[in-house]
Amino acid sequence: MSESLVQIRDLTKNYTRGKQTVEVLHGIDIDIPKGDFVALMGPSGSGKTTLLNLIGGLDTPSTGSVAIAGQRIDQFATAQLSKWRADHVGFVFQFYNLLPVLSAQGNVELPLLLTKMGKAERARRAQIALQLVGLGDRAHHKPRELSGGQEQRVAIARAIVTDPTLLVCDEPTGDLDRKTADEILTLLQTLNREHGKTIIMVTHDPKAAEFANRTVHLDKGQLVTEAAH
Repeated sequence: MSESLVQIRDLTKNYTRGKQTVEVLHGIDIDIPKGDFVALMGPSGSGKTTLLNLIGGLDTPSTGSVAIAGQRIDQFATAQLSKWRADHVGFVFQFYNLLPVLSAQGNVELPLLLTKMGKAERARRAQIALQLVGLGDRAHHKPRELSGGQEQRVAIARAIVTDPTLLVCDEPTGDLDRKTADEILTLLQTLNREHGKTIIMVTHDPKAAEFANRTVHLDKGQLVTEAAH
C-alpha cells in the first residue's frame, strides 16, 4: 500500500441542540493509505457515521483538518465540496436509494448525468459497472424485479461507475441476511483487492468487519483501538 490517501488531524465535530453543544468527535487523528479497506466500528452514538460523512465530504468539521489525496476538503466552499464529492466519492448506504421507475442501468447511469459524457458512453460505463458487480444480465430489470442483494449490487455499481477515489459505505449489509451480506462483502473485497478501490465502511457487525484489512474502533467520539486483520 502506498501513501496516505486520507489524512485527518485533530478533528472535532460539535452539534448544537437548543442551547447545548454536543461534541460528537474529539481530537481524531487517522491515516488511511491508498488501497486500504477499513472497517469503522463502535457503539451507537460513538461518532462513526459522523466520521464517515466528514471523510466523504457530506459534512464539515468544527475544527481540525481533513485532507484527501493532498486536498484540504475542510477548506472547500459548499459548491466546491459538492463538485469534489461527485468526482471523487462513491457512496453505498444501508438502504439502496434506487429510483423505482428506472432500470438497473438507468440507476447506475445517474451520477454520469452530472458529467459531459454522451449517452452511448454513459451506457457503456454503466454496463461495465454492472458486469463488475455480477449483474450484466439484469441491466434492464427495475428494482422491484430484483432481490435485496441484487439491489445493493446495483447501488455499488452506481457508486463505482464514476471510478471514484474513495468508496464510502455506511452499514452496506445492515438490511441483508447473512449469506447475501457475505456475498456483498466479498464483492467489496474484490473491488479493493483486484481493482484497487480504497474503501471505508461503517458496520456494527464483527463478521462484516473481518472482510476489511483492518478495524478502527471509536467510542464516545474518540479512536480507542486499531486492529489489523
